[in-house]
Amino acid sequence: MNGPTVVVVGVTGAVGRVFLQVLAERRFPVGELRLCASSRSAGKELSVNGERLRVQETTPDSFRGADLVFISVSSGISRKLAPIAVEAGAVVIDDSSAFRMEPTVPLVVPEINADDVEWHQGILSIPNCSTTQMVMALYPLHRANPIKRVIVDSYQSVSGTGAAAMEELRVQSRQVLEGEPTKAEKYPHQIAFSVLPHIEPFLENGYTREEWKMLEETRKIMHAPEIAVSATCVRVPVLVGHSEAVHVEFTHPMTPAEARELLAAFPGVRVVDDPANNTYPMPIDCVGSDDVLVGRIRQDASHPNGLAMWVVSDNLRKGAATNALQIAEEVVKRGLLTRQRAQKLAARMRAR
Repeated sequence: MNGPTVVVVGVTGAVGRVFLQVLAERRFPVGELRLCASSRSAGKELSVNGERLRVQETTPDSFRGADLVFISVSSGISRKLAPIAVEAGAVVIDDSSAFRMEPTVPLVVPEINADDVEWHQGILSIPNCSTTQMVMALYPLHRANPIKRVIVDSYQSVSGTGAAAMEELRVQSRQVLEGEPTKAEKYPHQIAFSVLPHIEPFLENGYTREEWKMLEETRKIMHAPEIAVSATCVRVPVLVGHSEAVHVEFTHPMTPAEARELLAAFPGVRVVDDPANNTYPMPIDCVGSDDVLVGRIRQDASHPNGLAMWVVSDNLRKGAATNALQIAEEVVKRGLLTRQRAQKLAARMRAR
């Protein structure tokens, strides 16, 4: 099979643009690449591997002959487009929350549950960016000492809301510094020089939808339905990079040294933990990296079986674009594209 035909929907957004960078960096084999977005962005040109490609408006015809479709748009639009792409014969990797908790849709972080791609039925989901970095830090510890409970407080950058929110932070910051009034559009309040304990709508139980995602998605990815998770998600005036304070209760005691050793050996995790020399993960350290950085690893003073740690990651890369492409790599490697499966079946039939 030649390189797959790849369609990227939402390519002009914050995640879409990073996805093109990661696609080039990882040298993913592409036969044909189609860039799609809304009608507002149609006609723009983007550079991919030194080649200028024109952005097309997304229509049902965009998926004709496609093998892989990456979708990074709102959940409502994903729900409309993904089934059309699957009907056209493509495998969809979706960045929205539209399908994450569907029983028939794998929710994948390849370092943790790559085998789940085997049972896809045309759509695979990537987790919420805040969930992804947390489970990357939890899973290597959970394998050695089952986790019972997690308390997490996230400090999430504005790029999680998109490119327009990043621009709003830039504009508001200038306005505040120059003594001008600010206007909040992407958030209910000013984000510059402030923090908002509010990401996504509030639910009846008092949590936000973002916080509840961290509970449900963690259980699904780690195949650990009994883990208790309580999250508080906060938006902070940082452009790129999410940070999390994570408190973990294990079945048995675990020392910080044991945790450091387990984390350092896990693919995609980098331990940055020397507080005596002011060395710990910060958002400015993770931008442009696919690693999840973990530091401030210490005994939790409130529980004998507990550890506390600080986790930082580039939410546009491992939290979205890179994770999506890693899933695609697993799908291709395992021969799970729709046309690959058809070719395998045809070959078996001919061999009879």
